[in-house]
Amino acid sequence: MSNPLDAREFAALCAALADVSVPFAVPIVAGFDDDGLLAAQRTVAEIRRRADAAAAVIAGEIAHRSRRELGDAGLARRLGARTPEILVARVAGTSAREATSLVRVGAVMTIPTMDAAAPTPWLASVVAAVRAGGLSVDAADAIRVGLGVPDDFVSGESLRVAADALLVMASSLTIEQLAVRARDERAELDAAQVRDREKALRDRRFLRVVPQSDGMTRLAGLLDPESAAIVIGAYDAATSPRRGGPRFVDPDSVDRVEQLLADERTIEQIALDTFVDLVRLGTEVAPDALLGAKKPAVRVLVTERDLAARHGVARIEGQTDPISIDTVERHACEAGIVPLLFDDALHVVNLGRSQRLFTARQRMGLAARDGGCLFPGCDRPPSWCEAHHINEWKRDGGRTDVADGVLLCRHHHLLTHNNGWRVTRRQADYFLVPPPDLGAARTPIPAPSKSVLMRRMRSQQLVTA
Repeated sequence: MSNPLDAREFAALCAALADVSVPFAVPIVAGFDDDGLLAAQRTVAEIRRRADAAAAVIAGEIAHRSRRELGDAGLARRLGARTPEILVARVAGTSAREATSLVRVGAVMTIPTMDAAAPTPWLASVVAAVRAGGLSVDAADAIRVGLGVPDDFVSGESLRVAADALLVMASSLTIEQLAVRARDERAELDAAQVRDREKALRDRRFLRVVPQSDGMTRLAGLLDPESAAIVIGAYDAATSPRRGGPRFVDPDSVDRVEQLLADERTIEQIALDTFVDLVRLGTEVAPDALLGAKKPAVRVLVTERDLAARHGVARIEGQTDPISIDTVERHACEAGIVPLLFDDALHVVNLGRSQRLFTARQRMGLAARDGGCLFPGCDRPPSWCEAHHINEWKRDGGRTDVADGVLLCRHHHLLTHNNGWRVTRRQADYFLVPPPDLGAARTPIPAPSKSVLMRRMRSQQLVTA
């Protein structure tokens, strides 16, 4: 959109596209080769991004003409819509969520963002990417919402740098992953506010029991990240083999998984029965005990430097929101933190080749280092992953060391073994080598860690250097 149309030209173009009397030429793609098919998809995606950018600008102007101070004279109210978002959704035939994104991004795009005096100069590169068709409206909205606005603790320049960094990685992330990374960037810049956000989320937690007229009882609630880590851990342990979770080679585990796969109950029924059993067991033990055993382990990931300085942020494995150092210290007092030792090269300390399988302690190290499946674009968490020897233990004499192991979800683990993919390591960095049928050059693809802890450790190394 480097050469924008004027209002008359734009109206003529829209009319031509909307003319139902002219047949729409849907491409016949069955004859495309793989490269041509993917190229066609990219082209159509860019056309859609450009169209969405135009829609966002229009939505932003609709919102401007419907602003609150205009009252009933505003565009939306004059046409019977309570808000501009409702009007956009009605006119464009979109969902309420899509209309809200169009209005929010449009509001940013319709102001002189490149001007330093504009309200959002830190989003200049994001707006430019949307206008050029290189970034979708939803991706721009995820960055805008995740980064927030400057305040007494975070400057506009810091947000600009963060926005530029997110823009670089946006093409390799889903919208959901980009939203998480944007919140991560804000948390890293705004460590002082993490404690307040953590408390705000905790204050929203609740569980409601609602008896129904048919004799059933409905449960409804919200879990703060700390509580969710415990509940989701139990849920995954009870149901993940039925949901495509990791396979097991330990004979004891295989028997249990086979029984679960043969279970006639639905996944939701298994989850509920597990919850009820846990509550029942909890009521049968001594009053000073919890479920007849020690508290469920909540793995807290934090760098030694942050913990020693009592400043910065930490993470609960499997949760996207950061926690404060105060919470880390509380966990250390209540349940203890299993130490995961990293050397100067960011490797977890090796434990040798004496065993074929990775131990539970080693898997904790892999989880802390990798943050989930290492395949780019895969969002499977550590609990859904299997430990893979980058050099086969039996065939290549590979070591059962954390440095020579990576986490892969079941799908990508099978892909690696059955389709000719390989994982290689260069010091602390890991790469995926595609099979020959995807390119004779077999150019290694970087597989960076998805662990926020590792990103923070690397940033601390850069500061030290």
